[in-house]
Amino acid sequence: MSQSLATVAYLGAAILFILSLGGLSNPETSRRGNLFGMVGMALAVLATVFGPRVDAGGIAWIVGALVVGGGVGLYAAKVVKMTQMPELVALMHSLVGLAACLVGFASYVDTSIQLAGAEKAIHEVEIYVGILIGAVTFSGSLIAFGKLNGRIGGKPLLLPARHWLNLLALLVVVWFGREFLHAETVADGMLPLVVMTVIALLFGVHMVMAIGGADMPVVVSMLNSYSGWAAAATGFMLGNDLLIVTGALVGSSGAILSYIMCQAMNRNFISVIAGGFGSGAPARKGGAAAAAEPQGEVAPVSAVETAELLREAKSAIIVPGYGMAVAQAQHTVNEITRTLREKGVAVRFAIHPVAGRMPGHMNVLLAEAKVPYDIVMEMDEINEDFPETDVAIVIGANDIVNPAAQDDPESPIAGMPVLEVWKAKTSIVMKRSMASGYAGVDNPLFYKDNNRMLFGDAKKMLDEVLGALKS
Repeated sequence: MSQSLATVAYLGAAILFILSLGGLSNPETSRRGNLFGMVGMALAVLATVFGPRVDAGGIAWIVGALVVGGGVGLYAAKVVKMTQMPELVALMHSLVGLAACLVGFASYVDTSIQLAGAEKAIHEVEIYVGILIGAVTFSGSLIAFGKLNGRIGGKPLLLPARHWLNLLALLVVVWFGREFLHAETVADGMLPLVVMTVIALLFGVHMVMAIGGADMPVVVSMLNSYSGWAAAATGFMLGNDLLIVTGALVGSSGAILSYIMCQAMNRNFISVIAGGFGSGAPARKGGAAAAAEPQGEVAPVSAVETAELLREAKSAIIVPGYGMAVAQAQHTVNEITRTLREKGVAVRFAIHPVAGRMPGHMNVLLAEAKVPYDIVMEMDEINEDFPETDVAIVIGANDIVNPAAQDDPESPIAGMPVLEVWKAKTSIVMKRSMASGYAGVDNPLFYKDNNRMLFGDAKKMLDEVLGALKS
């Protein structure tokens, strides 16, 4: 393939990637967006493998690596459960970071001796920054993977003077960067490069370990952004325009998504990185907080009573949370929705931007269960409709429906926009127990006069509700 043909292929792939992002912005066009992305990536890979920069003798090795990597990816796609998608995404981000590190070291060994002057300095800055971002992405994503699949607890690890440690690490990285740029030989530059990589790996671990479970949706989108910038840095190292464009697209879109997630939680990006939210701390006692603590007893409800309330309702709003994902109850939810709509009940879904363990988690689960897109609403679209709703049913969500966000200015989630389910005529919360959510604060919703608690596994309870509706 000639250079001009490869450039045209890269341009076509870049356009397809932009169309893919546009398609993924809406559930109804997300399948088409995925298709654009897959075609664009296939075109990019073919243009790279058969382009002028790859020797004929190396094609066999590259094709072999593609077969092995593609086989692993195909197997993972077939066996992964929808509830495991967040940790799979985090793991994929780690591989992007690892690739950036490996390409950086290889590029330094392979090309630095061939360059001189300003060209050499610019290339070495690209290598240093690329490995730095890649190492942070790699180790941070692995810790996020561990937190998402439960191998690492959600409680943040807050070291004493952690911000000073981070500042010290940054100064050391800058100093070794200077040493790296002034190295006379590859051997001399390898030591500061390795030291910086180790510090970056430790910083990635420290950064994500200090972030609480409630901030995990922001962490996933943040790491997505980091992986994009790591890819862009790799593109600069290799002189690959498509990698630069693609990495910048992923990096910028991930940064925008992180901003949206932070807005949805009334948080700023710096406070997320600083950690502390989702610490699992018990509810505060005494002082001004005491007045905000819920008073009274919860009112339990059975599955049969829940079915009766839904059957008699004219309108119902379902709020899915991570508990629905864990119980894999989305298909039963769709069956209940279809049954209620056949009975003339107007059913809609209310999705909070940070529901689940990654952005869009609930939308993906509902789409998998074939819930109609037109009844799945975002928080801003549906929040004002709760006062006219007969029944609001919350399935495994907690912090995103907590009225303390509005009523208690001293709450850790104060100011966080929430779904106002307590304004419905009757709200039903499905939970296994009275345990708090990731933010570690009690939920006054459970004790309100118009609220009922349906305790038990979401899948089992919803199956009983569905059976009662059909009987």
